[in-house]
Amino acid sequence: MTSGTPQITLYNTLTRTKERFVPLDANNVRMYVCGPTVYDFAHIGNARPVIVFDVLFRLLRHVYGAEHVTYVRNITDVDDKINARALRDFPDLPLNEAIRRVTEKTETQFLSDARALGTLEPTVQPRATDNIAEMQALIGSLLQRGHAYNAAGEVLFDTTSMPDYGQLSGRNLEDNLAGARIAVDAHKKNPADFVLWKQSSDSEPGWDSPWGRGRPGWHIECSAMSERYLGQTFDIHGGGLDLIFPHHENEIAQSRCAHGTHAMANIWMHNGFLQVEGQKMSKSLGNFVTINELLETDKFGGRKWPGEVLRLAMLMTHYREPIDFSVKRLEEARATWLNWRDAVRRFIPEDGQIPASILEALEDDLNTPLAIANLAKAEAKDAVAAGYFMGLISDHDLRYARKARQELKAGIHDAVERAFSSAAADDLAAIGVEASEVGGQVAARLAALNAKDFAKADAIRNELAEQGIALMDYKDEAGQRQTRWEVKR
Repeated sequence: MTSGTPQITLYNTLTRTKERFVPLDANNVRMYVCGPTVYDFAHIGNARPVIVFDVLFRLLRHVYGAEHVTYVRNITDVDDKINARALRDFPDLPLNEAIRRVTEKTETQFLSDARALGTLEPTVQPRATDNIAEMQALIGSLLQRGHAYNAAGEVLFDTTSMPDYGQLSGRNLEDNLAGARIAVDAHKKNPADFVLWKQSSDSEPGWDSPWGRGRPGWHIECSAMSERYLGQTFDIHGGGLDLIFPHHENEIAQSRCAHGTHAMANIWMHNGFLQVEGQKMSKSLGNFVTINELLETDKFGGRKWPGEVLRLAMLMTHYREPIDFSVKRLEEARATWLNWRDAVRRFIPEDGQIPASILEALEDDLNTPLAIANLAKAEAKDAVAAGYFMGLISDHDLRYARKARQELKAGIHDAVERAFSSAAADDLAAIGVEASEVGGQVAARLAALNAKDFAKADAIRNELAEQGIALMDYKDEAGQRQTRWEVKR
């Protein structure tokens, strides 16, 4: 725990105020965050809640102890878009098998992307298809309590049965009535009513139920999974700003009415919207980019971007503020990250402490911009500890720094050089270049420099730069010119 009494404050969308966080049970702090619908690769907008709530997860673990925090982030694998993609990509397979093929591929990619962004594994990552029985039980309870009804083969939630429906979003039933298309929803009692269970045709996935073969509505999934793993009422529910209505509003309605509780979650947190180069991300505008494309291709800005850079670019803006994701922003984050990485590898950090100024910034509604500013002011070993705590310094870089520290008895200069070269060799392997080949070119350039053949030396430097390999000249302890190289990921 932090020194003294923890003073975490979080902005609660439900009350529109920043509140001190007091868990229902300090020995069992519980958080649920809406995860991806795995019909396609996750886009960069999906990365923001993944990163934001990972920081909160880390903070809660630090304050209350890792064994006392449960973080659930779901996987939605029941969705009409998934059905369509399954039919498109695997037309010769039975639909249920085709759906599994689609979702397994995209789920695996999402989890890989999340790891690359420096996130910890959530405590539980349930799939919707593994919780159908829990959804049906919840729907049965809503019917029994008079909050749901059957109409035109569907089971729908009756929004008028809940007097304070709309509290999270600030929308009331009159607002929904004013903009409703009555003709489309003629089977509903009220235009705002939403589907809990819908019929499935022979060409759609379905499960047997008391209301016929069908599949769940979108909102019921999270209510069922959060209850299963966190209980009827828990501490924090998070997600993107776009989920406030209707998804989170309807989650609250289902869960509270099914159980007769005053709350589903005590604090509701939402991260702000993301634009790309000043515009809403859209395939029609050509600015739609996935996390994997940023990590693995040169589609955005002409280079691959390391996960730590993407993470830092996100955290440079407060989570509740809108963010403009741009090449300029990534370049700024990359320059900062390269300095940190170089410092970690050269400095060989001793075990430091997370400065109080950084913890206090994070405890104040996850003020990551202030935490990053304070990180830059901290002593080197403490900055390393804080950067690692925030997921901005990777295990990869820390591993080589620690290896160098263990080899100090061989001489600090040699230890640093061996660790740095080992790290650089691993980076080279990742882009398919042999370290011996680079070493030969570096040696040839040094020979050219010593012979004052600067044109040849520049040509070698430029050739390596085109491969993404940067050279750094320095003088060793004997005053001799040397060159260190690294992959500029």
